[in-house]
Amino acid sequence: MKLRVMTLLLCLAGTHVLAHGGVVHSDNTEAEQHLLKSILTTPSQPIYSNLGGPFQLTDHNGNQRTEVNPDGHMQLLFFGSADCSTICTVALPVMGEVVTGLAKQNLTVTPVLITIDPVRDTVASMGPALKEFHPDFIGLTGSLPELQIAYDLYAIEHEVLFTDPELGDIYAHGSNIYLLDANGNYLTYVPQNMSIKSIEKIVLEYAGTGS
Repeated sequence: MKLRVMTLLLCLAGTHVLAHGGVVHSDNTEAEQHLLKSILTTPSQPIYSNLGGPFQLTDHNGNQRTEVNPDGHMQLLFFGSADCSTICTVALPVMGEVVTGLAKQNLTVTPVLITIDPVRDTVASMGPALKEFHPDFIGLTGSLPELQIAYDLYAIEHEVLFTDPELGDIYAHGSNIYLLDANGNYLTYVPQNMSIKSIEKIVLEYAGTGS
């Protein structure tokens, strides 16, 4: 029931019926500015500060990968599917655009997907699917116990809503994007329905290069 309520709220947000923090906003722009301000006000005290931690999964090249980025870059993390027909169709392109925009501002950030559908997202299939959104995208999968560790660290809930004859299982799941530092420490969350510029501003602020 909790997940169904969350999914309903996400749908409402998509139609600009926006309320959070006990405040109802008149339009999407006002809501976004209020949320952006709340995220940037106290970077040393991130929202949902209890999230994050160590995990070990397998990337789309078949290599072991933890929460630490071996290339030493900040990371944008999302839980979904590389071959998703619902929420991911918004989040993954957004992540790609943000990473591209930040690169133009001399900040390299790695987009990372942890799958919620390891049957569909295999080591072989994730790479090509994610490259459509950005060439640097990293896909992570693993055994169910390994994935559950990551889900628990970020309080990820997901469930099969129904099975489509052509697409297979259709999942309901969260839509937040998580910003991590190079060591895999959680910094803040980013709603994927924010504008590209606002997300870039949040990342730049946490990177110490925001104006």
